[in-house]
Amino acid sequence: MKIHFLGLALLLSLLISCSSQKDSLIKIHTRHGDIFAILYDETPKHKENFIKLAEAGRFDSTEFHRIIDNFMIQGGDVFTKEGLPESEWYTIPAELGRGYVHEKGALAAARQSDHVNPEKRSSGCQFYIVEGRVYSEEELTTDIKGLQKQFMKYISLESQRALAEQYVQLYEEEKYDEMTELMLSKKEAIEDFLHVNLSKEMTEESIEAFTTVGGNPHLDEGGYTVFGKVIKGMDVVDKISEEKTAAMDRPVDPVYITVEVAKVPKKKITKEYGFEYPEE
Repeated sequence: MKIHFLGLALLLSLLISCSSQKDSLIKIHTRHGDIFAILYDETPKHKENFIKLAEAGRFDSTEFHRIIDNFMIQGGDVFTKEGLPESEWYTIPAELGRGYVHEKGALAAARQSDHVNPEKRSSGCQFYIVEGRVYSEEELTTDIKGLQKQFMKYISLESQRALAEQYVQLYEEEKYDEMTELMLSKKEAIEDFLHVNLSKEMTEESIEAFTTVGGNPHLDEGGYTVFGKVIKGMDVVDKISEEKTAAMDRPVDPVYITVEVAKVPKKKITKEYGFEYPEE
């Protein structure tokens, strides 16, 4: 009896070991091509929920219904597709502080705004994929909102009339990136003159991500759960983001999706997709 028990324990141990050596590979199919992603073990509630919906086929025939070029593409509105009453639109507790940022390719959960959702709970179905852009270290370590506020005070000075005119001209020409560059170029002068500190802290890991891969760093300040990452198919995301849109950022031509889940050895995912798992 003892021998049988030890044999069963060994078998269970082997099964657990084999299971931990595999991961769920997500494939999102669109008319532009396929997007492949992995979901993080560090956000177990979101991972379990996404896989459950995908395996049940509930994502199929939903669409990327909100598209903003150079920002993100949002989809997976299962509840609306199925015509569920809002009372059945469940949410998931936020899983923040796991060390993941809104770099390009990040897979994150959509949610309602803070005034109706102070706990920052995630939608039970809607997700988005980050596109974004590459930032300079100066942009990342500057309180841009604070800089803009102080910059407006600064250019109201009679001595800064030429600077104010330059800023207005850029605004009229819709050269928004150059407006930001202009404000940043005056950061030190504004800090000295108005006796303010316009710097902010950011981790080295975040700076590395946003100055190389790119993304949307301000979303990290908003309290949205990042629970996965695109490991192949960002060219597809870029194509989708270029879709012509109408009201509410909805694409004129629907971008429908189907979602599949496959259990794949982690070593194969690393070899074929280049994703490196943390050491266990």
